[in-house]
Amino acid sequence: MKRPLLLCSIIIYLAACEKKPVWSDEFVYTGKPDTTKWNYDLGDGCPHVCGWGNNEAQYYTSDSKNVRVENGNLVIEAHQDSLGGKAYTSTRIVSKHKGDWLYGRVEVRAKLPKGKGTWPAIWMLSTDWKYGGWPASGEIDIMEHVGYDPGVIHGTIHTEKYNHIKQTQKEGKITIPDAMDQFHVYTIDWTKDQIDFFVDDNLYHTVKRDRQDDFNGWPFDQKFHLIMNIAVGGNWGGKEGIDSSIWPQRMEIDYVRVYQ
Repeated sequence: MKRPLLLCSIIIYLAACEKKPVWSDEFVYTGKPDTTKWNYDLGDGCPHVCGWGNNEAQYYTSDSKNVRVENGNLVIEAHQDSLGGKAYTSTRIVSKHKGDWLYGRVEVRAKLPKGKGTWPAIWMLSTDWKYGGWPASGEIDIMEHVGYDPGVIHGTIHTEKYNHIKQTQKEGKITIPDAMDQFHVYTIDWTKDQIDFFVDDNLYHTVKRDRQDDFNGWPFDQKFHLIMNIAVGGNWGGKEGIDSSIWPQRMEIDYVRVYQ
């Protein structure tokens, strides 16, 4: 008699713990991205952090040349052209104040650009910056890829204690050889004391909160929002130069889904 009761208890527990969809964009429309869900970071980050702090070569716009929804996908497209003193244009789209979450599962199905100088990212920043400017309030990189290292996907957190400036960032890597040619699902599962990183539901990296860490090591107790962009060049993306023959390059996003 005990086994059925135990099985029922497990089923009830799992049902209670199942995450439910709370926000999404399936991109089943045409034209500009949904203004109820997306904003933009524009320009080159000046006067505060020119090149967005990474010496990047692009100028971000909201022009349809650089960002649009077509054929069921969000397209972010980087072009080699001149604007704002930069040799390239691209887009950085953000959900800030229109999609902000504390904990949950974030899934983005995307196909990446290719070639030296491309630096696409799907990532998250703190909405309210409670603990101060970068990196104190934290950064979660769901997916980063640099074109000179094709197929290598990075999942990383940055905090005041753990960040790439200090070479202490907590980073995982997985190789997806066809990431530039096929769609894959890039995911984090974020709970109070842990963030898991997946590609196509394959767990490849886990970051756990150290019991000794306060907000300097774990600022992930605040709401974060989603960012998607293609940077060009920069300290990391341009480490081996920018191939001038490959443009334009695009990142295509099939959907964004958030569960809690």
